[in-house]
Amino acid sequence: MAASSVTVRVDSETKREAAAIAEYFGLDLSSVTRAFYKQIVRERRIPISLEDPQPNAESLESIREADEIIAKGGSGFASAAEMFEEMGV
Repeated sequence: MAASSVTVRVDSETKREAAAIAEYFGLDLSSVTRAFYKQIVRERRIPISLEDPQPNAESLESIREADEIIAKGGSGFASAAEMFEEMGV
């Protein structure tokens, strides 16, 4: 199978930090990239998480509101369907 080249543009700081992590595991960035591509093919998906590990301001406000409702003895719902029914949706 013929080899192909891939060019990736990334800021210098990200490249430096990624290279340091790869090196810690005894790899270079090219090896990590090849392994990532092979994992995509093997799993037939993009094996990354796009989740933000920290709630954003809107989520934090919603959490605060929910805590406030609970503290006041507000009722909950047994299911999403029950909640939607209560909302008239």
